[in-house]
Amino acid sequence: MNTRWQQQLNAAFRSVTALCAYLEIDLNTIEIDKAALNFPVRVPLGFAECMKKGDINDPLLQQVLPLIAEKKVVAGFEFDPVGDLTAMTETGLIHKYQGRALLINTGSCAIHCRYCFRRNFPYGEVQLNKSTQQQALRYLQTHTELHEVILSGGDPLLLPDSQLLELINALNQIAHIKRIRIHTRLPIVLPARINESLLKVFSQSIKPLVMVVHCNHANELSSEVYAACAKMRHANIMLLNQSVLLNGINDNVFELRRLSETLFDFGVLPYYLHLLDKASGTAHFEVKKTVALELMQ
Repeated sequence: MNTRWQQQLNAAFRSVTALCAYLEIDLNTIEIDKAALNFPVRVPLGFAECMKKGDINDPLLQQVLPLIAEKKVVAGFEFDPVGDLTAMTETGLIHKYQGRALLINTGSCAIHCRYCFRRNFPYGEVQLNKSTQQQALRYLQTHTELHEVILSGGDPLLLPDSQLLELINALNQIAHIKRIRIHTRLPIVLPARINESLLKVFSQSIKPLVMVVHCNHANELSSEVYAACAKMRHANIMLLNQSVLLNGINDNVFELRRLSETLFDFGVLPYYLHLLDKASGTAHFEVKKTVALELMQ
């Protein structure tokens, strides 16, 4: 039987036509890719409810709207912009940085952000399954220099509770692993996922849990998101945020300040502000490094 969050996930918008109809936006006024076959539309209703109806420039809508600009080939924008595939030491395990490894737990996400640096990622070939997860765990066991494991994807919180519990229990048994990080967009775009069942799974972790959520704009932070963050804080989970600097969405001091202040109000520490990773199809989101440095100053 589906839980509430699964029902919301199944009911997500999966076409530009349906999303724009809900937002009362005329499709004929924008240059969009209605098919978006290579990277289809997926937007939970709760996230769409945070958008302003009738506004094609809404900063949340701009993150999920497949524009014709995605088809433009731009030099320097690549299939694997951060070198994840070359850093994959085992299937589904990326060991790129000292002391830290990342697990590709799933290729699924609750929302398809158009700027995603893994939008072209061959998940079908490299994500973990029951067999490859055991190989990855053996790698973690034998590499005693590792002290941190990141659960990633896709979005690891789309895994069933039972699968998450099995993985957390396995990581609990590796003495040199000091903490588990979970990189996820779900508390922001599908906050119903943070339910009592999931919190019970988290409570089984002997290792400290760090939840790195992903929010780019203060308008994403609804009352439902606040409630989800409060539950995690009460469960002693450290909450950090990562944002991507996006052209026309959050590339100004006012919005960046508002985002940080609202995150603080929600008990989430603004932690990462990323420049765009140059994945093919994302060039229209780029904010130049010189502009980013000016904003930081």
